[in-house]
Amino acid sequence: MKQYTVVMLWAFILSGFIGFSQTSQTAIAEDFKPSTVNQPGQEYPQVNSQGYARFQILAPEAKSVVVSLGLGGAKGGTVLAKGEDGIWRGTTAGAMDEGFHYYHVTIDGGVFNDPGALNFYGSTRWESGIEIPAHDQDFYALKNVPHGNVQQILFPSKSTNTSRRAFVYTPPGYHKDKSKQYPVLYLQHGWGEDETAWSNQGHVNLIMDNMIAEGKIKPFLIVMTYGMTNEIKYGGLASFKIEPFQTVLTEELIPYVDSNFRTLANQTNRAMAGLSMGGMETKSITLNKPEIFSHYALLSGGTYKPEDIKDKSKVKLIFLSCGSKERPDGIKDAVSTLKNAGFNAVPYISENTGHEFQTWRRSFKELAPLLFKE
Repeated sequence: MKQYTVVMLWAFILSGFIGFSQTSQTAIAEDFKPSTVNQPGQEYPQVNSQGYARFQILAPEAKSVVVSLGLGGAKGGTVLAKGEDGIWRGTTAGAMDEGFHYYHVTIDGGVFNDPGALNFYGSTRWESGIEIPAHDQDFYALKNVPHGNVQQILFPSKSTNTSRRAFVYTPPGYHKDKSKQYPVLYLQHGWGEDETAWSNQGHVNLIMDNMIAEGKIKPFLIVMTYGMTNEIKYGGLASFKIEPFQTVLTEELIPYVDSNFRTLANQTNRAMAGLSMGGMETKSITLNKPEIFSHYALLSGGTYKPEDIKDKSKVKLIFLSCGSKERPDGIKDAVSTLKNAGFNAVPYISENTGHEFQTWRRSFKELAPLLFKE
């Protein structure tokens, strides 16, 4: 598990540098449009129908400008060329994977964000973001359907001697029917991210809204909080201790949510899931606290073995997923073993994606209908 997690974590750290399919022999279609996550009114960065990205950076005094997204142009990033107008321009050498990617700009050795793009918290800093159009993006599109609410809560934490933050998704209709109670999914981000990731980068609220409107899922609450992971540096996972976060989650956050929201406050109606390092946290806590959670999901975050689980009767679902560019055979083999041992285990492999948010968006879409089934 540790070796697998280190590999996956390192892949996540470098997620801005993977995901290329080299297509330099293909003519680049000149149908570039502004990325959908640009700053208001900003024309660049742009993306085309093939998945190429194009950048423009105004830096008239600079001697070197490199965009650290993919392998475009040179190892380590896309090298931009300076024009007589002081604007640096460049296009990736190949098409990016569909979906969301972090990136930043290195100007004469200094690291900056692209002023044309919105910022997203990832890699332990606010990074620029770009969205490569996906063929299946409709499931997380903003549509004219009833919408739920994502609200910030501040909950007291005696163990850390402070108030901590979480975001709670409540489905459409939650505030109208005051008698209805809901199951709860506790959903964790990956290393370098925080509690904003699943709603900002993952669009989990829009995925929920759309699937509820289509009648594909049973409505439930989602709680997203910081996993206390970003102090862990690469190579330091062997010393990571789950207990501090486990205390915050199980002894402080869950009781607060159950006291302040209309939840079905029992093990049968409580799930935990996480991507990447959040998957590692999910595995550890679900195994340590089987009396709290009944549905487990690891998204590019490892696997379970039958012998890991002491009481099979307490586990209603084990969902394991990853991208096809990760280790899909490991997921398939683990699920087969779990099924043979009598577990309700479900695999999902996201085609043509790696350790990135399109994998996890798709994974959540497959997971949600499986949760809290009668």
